[in-house]
Amino acid sequence: MTQVKSNKKDTSGEISYQISATVSQDESKINTELLSAGRFIIATNVLDSQELSNDSMLSEYKAQQSCERGFGFLKDPLFFADSIFLKSPERIESLGMIMGLCLLVYTLAQRHIRNALLESKSTIKNQLGKATNRPTLRWIFQCFQCIHLVTLNQEKHISNWNKDRDFILSLLPDDCLRYYQLVS
Repeated sequence: MTQVKSNKKDTSGEISYQISATVSQDESKINTELLSAGRFIIATNVLDSQELSNDSMLSEYKAQQSCERGFGFLKDPLFFADSIFLKSPERIESLGMIMGLCLLVYTLAQRHIRNALLESKSTIKNQLGKATNRPTLRWIFQCFQCIHLVTLNQEKHISNWNKDRDFILSLLPDDCLRYYQLVS
């Protein structure tokens, strides 16, 4: 670093600094960092490396993370299913099966909406009001929380319906339309 004085008369004795540097790679430090990087221990019954390479095994494992995140609440200490609600291992297994099926339906519905948005080259607004073609199903559920079926003078009406909810529902199968009694 060198100190540079300005030659201009109107700078009133201003002092500036100029830095000169050279960037280079320190291979020993890079290797040390690579060696200290995290490790994945993944087991498989596919022993042929031609059929499943280490890289493809790792990418397959990482692709499951969205599904794994769905089970995060089961590990939450606030989820005391064993100590409060369930008294036998059979009931715990049953709850696990039900939760697995719920997660399967949730994931399939989310995938269906995302694929429909991609095919139609459309987007919906997320929680921040920004356009997205990858909404979570949780957000979709929240969009429909304020919908109510109101019966007035023997007639059924849907409250809080708007064009955004109508568009989202158009992305889903007809069974969802029947649920909101929009088709018979």
